[in-house]
Amino acid sequence: MTVTAISAAVSSFSGLQSLAAATGWPEALSPLFPLTVDAYAMTATRVWLSGSTGSERARRFARWNAIMAIGLSLVGNAVWHLIAAQVLTVSWVIVVLVGAVPPAVLGLLSHLAVLRSQTEAPHVPPVEGDQDEPEDTTEATPDELLIQARHADAAHRAEHGKPITRDELRKALRVSTERASHILRELRNAENRGIEMTQDH
Repeated sequence: MTVTAISAAVSSFSGLQSLAAATGWPEALSPLFPLTVDAYAMTATRVWLSGSTGSERARRFARWNAIMAIGLSLVGNAVWHLIAAQVLTVSWVIVVLVGAVPPAVLGLLSHLAVLRSQTEAPHVPPVEGDQDEPEDTTEATPDELLIQARHADAAHRAEHGKPITRDELRKALRVSTERASHILRELRNAENRGIEMTQDH
């Protein structure tokens, strides 16, 4: 594996360096082209796979950049071999594209660095029972709500054989949980007062 990795890195470096030289890069600067591409690929891959990358957006961006960097290296080497085999000639399009790689990589990696420095708020799942929490927009008076609660309680008892619960009352009246709790307490207190009056008589 080590021998294969070294051989692939050296041959890829040589191909990209030769491509840069063929498109007009000075001989002293031509090694910078493969270094730019390889550093781009390694940085993006590391951010993608690193456990310290806290932003999922940064991880996705790094993944696509790693794939693009590897593809860029493959295309660059393929173009050079086509030129070396005299199947392809160096045109102005190739010169422009090769020259545009370093500034494009700089922009992409700068954006990746900014994304990686950002932290995302942890996702907090909704508390069970609050997903169907209705917006308390009812304009009914407290007395009207209490009457509606009595009817809902009676219907619930007839159907289920037991008093209505707070959550069922909340859904029936379309009120908030806090208001449903308050109405239910009033309903139970009224029932208890009625029972006490019956026992007194």
